Amino acid sequence: MQKGIPGIRGTDHVGFNVPDIEQATKFFVEVIGCDYIYKLGPFQSDDDWMERQLNVDPRTVIKQNRHFRLGHGTNFEIFEYQSVHQTPMAQPKNSDAGGHHLAFYVDDLDVAIEHLKSHGVDVLGEPVSSKAFATGQRWIYFLAPWGMQFELVSYPNGKDYEMTAPVKLWSPKTPAE
Repeated sequence: MQKGIPGIRGTDHVGFNVPDIEQATKFFVEVIGCDYIYKLGPFQSDDDWMERQLNVDPRTVIKQNRHFRLGHGTNFEIFEYQSVHQTPMAQPKNSDAGGHHLAFYVDDLDVAIEHLKSHGVDVLGEPVSSKAFATGQRWIYFLAPWGMQFELVSYPNGKDYEMTAPVKLWSPKTPAE
C-alpha cells in the first residue's frame, strides 16, 4: 500500500499574507536575501470563485502576490489582500492554533544575528543550544516588520540524531541528500 499522496515530491512554496507587500518585498530581498522572481494581480471575481477556491469572502481582492526564491530552500509566495472581513494584523503566537514560523538555515548563527540587528530587526532573546536528538544545533527567533515569526538555525557539524537515523531531515546545507 502506498503511503501519502501519489507522486508527491516535496514542498514547492510557502504562501502567506502581509499587510504591506512593498515592505515585505524589501524585507525578503534586502534583509533575508531572497531573489524576487515575479508578481501577479490584482485578482477579483464577480461570482463566488474566491470563496470556492480560497475560502475567503467572495468580494475579496488579491491586490498582488509576489514570488521569491531563497537559495536551496523552498519558494515563497506573499499576498496582499483587501477584504471587508479581514481580521486586524494580530500575528498568532507559537502557542496559538495556527501559530507558525519560518526557519532559515545559516552557516554562522552569530554573524547572521549581527546582520539582522544591523538592519533594525527585532531579534528575540539569545541563541539557544538544542539538546537531546538535536544537540549540535543552535537557533534564535526574530520578527518581520509586520510581526511574523522567523527563526535562524545552524548545525554546521550536524545534529546528534543523524548518527543513527535511517532517514535524515532534509537540510539546505546538503540539498542533494
